[in-house]
Amino acid sequence: MNPQDVMTIGQEAIYVAVLVSAPLLLTALAVGLTISIIQAATQINEMTLSFIPKLLAIFAALVIAGPWMLSFFADYMTRMLHNIGTILV
Repeated sequence: MNPQDVMTIGQEAIYVAVLVSAPLLLTALAVGLTISIIQAATQINEMTLSFIPKLLAIFAALVIAGPWMLSFFADYMTRMLHNIGTILV
């Protein structure tokens, strides 16, 4: 196993981590930004006001994007386990 293989595996792992976490993080960002704009417009500065909408939105995003996230990660792990013989040699 040479350093190039290690770098390739690391890059793929980071790519998978970013893609799997993106739907939930982008949902939380969008909901948080929307709630912040509403709070700024109404001058309500309650920090806990955005918690429940974010929680519900992240749950909805997990229900919608969960199967894709799971299959994407499972495909990555299957590829890694199939290639373990060639990686370690």
